[in-house]
Amino acid sequence: MLARFAWFALLLPLCGCTLFPDISHQPQFHNPFPQFTRVAVLPFANQSTDPTISGRMVAGHYRNELQKIPGFEVMPMGVVEVQLESLSQTNYSEAFDFQQLARELDVDVVVVGAVTDFSEYYPPRIGLSTSWYAANPSFHPIPPGYGLPWGTPEEEYIPDTLVLEAEHALAREQLKTQTPPMPAARPRQASGGNGPSGANSPAGAGVLPAGDKFAGDQKTSPEKPPGDKSKIRLAAQMTPVEEAPGPNAAGSFPLPQEEAAPIADPYGQMKAVGLPPLTGGSSELPIDWPDPRGFVPPPPQAERPAPNPQSEPVIRQLRQYNGADANVTAALENYHRFRNEARGGGWQAYLQRKEDFIQFCCYLHITEMLAARGGTGETRVVWRWPLDR
Repeated sequence: MLARFAWFALLLPLCGCTLFPDISHQPQFHNPFPQFTRVAVLPFANQSTDPTISGRMVAGHYRNELQKIPGFEVMPMGVVEVQLESLSQTNYSEAFDFQQLARELDVDVVVVGAVTDFSEYYPPRIGLSTSWYAANPSFHPIPPGYGLPWGTPEEEYIPDTLVLEAEHALAREQLKTQTPPMPAARPRQASGGNGPSGANSPAGAGVLPAGDKFAGDQKTSPEKPPGDKSKIRLAAQMTPVEEAPGPNAAGSFPLPQEEAAPIADPYGQMKAVGLPPLTGGSSELPIDWPDPRGFVPPPPQAERPAPNPQSEPVIRQLRQYNGADANVTAALENYHRFRNEARGGGWQAYLQRKEDFIQFCCYLHITEMLAARGGTGETRVVWRWPLDR
């Protein structure tokens, strides 16, 4: 009996048949933010050089792909547009209060997007920028890396790209506490005379604030009187430079002693979750110093926290997708494999069809954002027999 089965297994490949099915792993995503369940997607703005791209069409594909993710309830585009017309809100700017708009639409979060670049000719490309504004102003930004299994055995399975993105986000927040504040911007003054900067030119065009001069104008400035003491005052404000130490008994010059700085260990910070931050010298850090513990959600509290409003989006995502990128085409091939597409051409045909490519890029944009914030689950194993078996 076993001999017959062995002969049967050997003859199957010769007949063009296969004994084992193809095994593939389908990625699974979910909503990692229970507080962001109801979502409204606004029509995207067109910031590209292609006037033919429709922001409403891109927003529709983004909405459809987001609705496929378990845990999201996305408001239909038609309902959003009717609500916006009833609220007389059709134009937006950077100063627009999207948090108030989310409360008026009765949703948890509003997605404001834009198409930053687009070309439908091969290789197609598109740039997408999205900002999620929460209705509750006390919800603060969620950085990449939040909610990932740091400090657990599963940490080794976090992709290197997500680790790098999380470390970059942490370093950016840390540098904010070490950067001097920017000077206040001075308003430009409009000139009232005729000429290049007068009434015939746009308001504020070519006008400098009072007291500012070009570098070339300093040569024609009148000489200062001989009794000017500005150089003396400047010299008095200068800090004297310490003299360099002389050679020691061995005839070599000793190096100056530098102050001990905090240890920079960007690739080891993620494994220090739950531990105090490492410092090499002074342990004095700013009160708001971010450390890797911020990637771990805090435990529940007995009382509600005090309101701490802010106006920034809770999630910000900016990506550029090119049809000639190997990573993009690999993701497109995997995306096409699990769609049961009845049209011919395979995944390569998506690069020739405008809306199909946009829909795939919206899917990739959403899943990358969720994967960087703990929105991935165990992959689904799919068994398929080849059609030519």
